[in-house]
Amino acid sequence: MKTFYICSYGGCGSKNLSGALVKYGKVRHVHSRCPPQELEYCGNQAGGKCYGEWFNGIKIPDDQLDNYCVIYIYKNPVQAILSRFRIPAHLEHIQTKKTTTMYEVVTKMEDLYGINEFYNNYTQTLAKRNYKIHCIKYEDMFDKHDELSKVLNIGPLQLVKKETKRSPPQPMVDKLYILYKDLLETMETNDFLFDN
Repeated sequence: MKTFYICSYGGCGSKNLSGALVKYGKVRHVHSRCPPQELEYCGNQAGGKCYGEWFNGIKIPDDQLDNYCVIYIYKNPVQAILSRFRIPAHLEHIQTKKTTTMYEVVTKMEDLYGINEFYNNYTQTLAKRNYKIHCIKYEDMFDKHDELSKVLNIGPLQLVKKETKRSPPQPMVDKLYILYKDLLETMETNDFLFDN
């Protein structure tokens, strides 16, 4: 049975995708900031002792790697921030200082959440890994789910788009768009799905 690791910085539809994949195998929701060079188990798997959504340092044997599929799902970072980043526990889960606030981010105009780093860690090849990462753009997932099914070699995906609406002050949102302008432009030019 296949195990799908759905990796993200949160607020990107990873739970939605996890729910659609569960009928095709086991699904693990992963918030580790850095994907390992050699694929590892998560949480308490294989005797690990770390938070359940982090890679745990215990390498998956090479002869079992074909049973694992790593997916990195990303979304417009401003929309992700508005959805999840007000929750201190979520910030801790993505290995960011849990006291960081949106107000602090826009006041300093710094990526204190580390979203750029998180994105780059999964989408850029910094070292040869013993596994592939399928990088998918959330915004296109609902129109192109058949393409994703084909790449994953599974049946049809039943995805239902669900957006969490938040209403922070518009000047704050505008500043977030300025702060993440370069990353947004990079994401915009990406294909829906690419492998790293």
